[in-house]
Amino acid sequence: MPTGGGNFRPYDRYGIELPGMSWLPLSLNAEENLDLFLLRFEPGAQSYPHEHMAAEQFLMMEGTLTDCDGHMFKAGDFVRFEPGSEHHSVSEDGCLILVILRDRNRPLKA
Repeated sequence: MPTGGGNFRPYDRYGIELPGMSWLPLSLNAEENLDLFLLRFEPGAQSYPHEHMAAEQFLMMEGTLTDCDGHMFKAGDFVRFEPGSEHHSVSEDGCLILVILRDRNRPLKA
């Protein structure tokens, strides 16, 4: 999926920039409360612990992503986290994911 690379910006959805993570909003629809964006993890980047207030779904486009329970997702995997689920993830080798998200996630203490 060509993205131009230069359009990605630091990932700051929790009010702080997360090191090694960047995103490219494709559609942020406040009226329908539905966001669609590309999320890039550089090698070693880790997401902030968070709770899903609504379902989050994503398609692994490139690389691998390991969740806090040890489950590893790879390119081609389609993943769904149910409302109320809590987790964080790390990408040892970097990855690119297409995220479909309803509602905001609630950050948890790291």
